[in-house]
Amino acid sequence: MQMNFTKGSRGVAQARAAPIVSHATVNARSRPMVVKCKAMGLMTSSTTISTTQNQVQRAAVSAGTQVLSSWDLQDTEPRVSYELVQGALARWTTRAPGGPTPPTCVLVHGILGNRRNMQSFARMLVEGFPSWQVLLVDLRCHGESASLSKQPPGPHTVATAAVDILTVLRDLKLFPHVLVGHSFGGKVVMSMVSQFGQRLPRNVQVWVLDSLPGEVRSGLADGRDRPADLIQHLRAMPLPLASRADVTAQLERAGFSTAVARWAATSTRPLPGSPSSTHNLGWSFDLAGIQQLYASYEATCMWPLLEAPPQGLKLDFVKAQHSTFRWGGGDEARISALGHRVHVLPDAGHWVHTDNPLGLFDILAPSFGGAVDLRQQRPMSPLRA
Repeated sequence: MQMNFTKGSRGVAQARAAPIVSHATVNARSRPMVVKCKAMGLMTSSTTISTTQNQVQRAAVSAGTQVLSSWDLQDTEPRVSYELVQGALARWTTRAPGGPTPPTCVLVHGILGNRRNMQSFARMLVEGFPSWQVLLVDLRCHGESASLSKQPPGPHTVATAAVDILTVLRDLKLFPHVLVGHSFGGKVVMSMVSQFGQRLPRNVQVWVLDSLPGEVRSGLADGRDRPADLIQHLRAMPLPLASRADVTAQLERAGFSTAVARWAATSTRPLPGSPSSTHNLGWSFDLAGIQQLYASYEATCMWPLLEAPPQGLKLDFVKAQHSTFRWGGGDEARISALGHRVHVLPDAGHWVHTDNPLGLFDILAPSFGGAVDLRQQRPMSPLRA
């Protein structure tokens, strides 16, 4: 089914269904597959038609997804770099702002990351809920924001990182329905709502992914892979960096896990004027600024927000089953006692949106309009012999 916008009683963009592809079209496109699979005894005709229809629906929805940069939105001097991922039915820009504004979600990455980390999950959300749009940002000192000609004013803290995103939303005249923050980004989205005082302009759902309101307990149980140690080590590595492979090897020798070492190496880029794209590298972020941000993350306490939440806030936490972010000391029970929910995501480590994206989608889906609508993304049922 395809969906078209109507305007609800509260002025919020809603969706109504309309056919996307006729059954005749599906049958015509699927006929060769039906004949072949039935001849092999792999599936029934009804199963094939249903599977093929889901594939066609998925392709149609995915094809309608678009990404708008700050330049597309006529923002020539953004405070931080960002992009807007829009579902097939969320057609809105600052160039043509008329009509209902699509419901908006903001996804915020963690420390040493960038908005690319969240792109796949953003697309999954808007393919499942095509009337929505998702704002992805590069936090200050990260990604493309680190190379903007005009940098946001200091200091570099959780609170100022939250102000950056609020400024982008104000400039776009958007007020989000959902805020999702991973790890460091979890405190950023909590800080965003805390800056409104005791009453929010609109009801907002906040999701904090594998992070806690207070004490930061990151890294492996044996003490390896602590972000603070990684940041300090990256700052000490002399430039230029020989290659990504050399960065990975250096970090492994320093005791960091292979996964973390390889991940850190992806944040390199050729230095200006370098003739090679794989050698003479530098970092794609501002490590001095990131060190300040992480110190603020460790020092920032958001428990007062949970104890006295503003009117209109709904706050939920997602705990990864195999997280390297160590939950303990009664934090989970305290969150629940204060009236907020903790959801456990199975089969996932700290990188919840890449380790188990479908499971995370299921947990977040009610915030995007109710029942899960991502059947076209599910793995196909096993073919029966």
